[in-house]
Amino acid sequence: LQSGRKETVLDLAKFVDKGVQVKLTGGGQVTGTLKVYDQLLNLVLDGAVESVRDHDDPLKTSDQTRVHGLIVCRGTAVMLVSPTDGTEEIANPFVQPEAVKEQHYCLDKF
Repeated sequence: LQSGRKETVLDLAKFVDKGVQVKLTGGGQVTGTLKVYDQLLNLVLDGAVESVRDHDDPLKTSDQTRVHGLIVCRGTAVMLVSPTDGTEEIANPFVQPEAVKEQHYCLDKF
């Protein structure tokens, strides 16, 4: 370890010029190509596409997107950075079907 040198917890060097997905505080989600980052986790993304949040449930994203181009994500707002290559969205295994939820609700009434 070199004295006086600060290092980030994340090693983002391997993601430079590659696609990343960034989750932000407040539920925002942006996908783009990571161009530059610093030790404060400020990120510059090129070809950025924002996933628009659902109006009814702000914790979920809708199918709508907004194209932004080149953006800066402030490090204080970044919660998660993950590569887009080799990842795919899967169904939540913890979500119960509606019929099961209704049965639990009916049992709780008694």
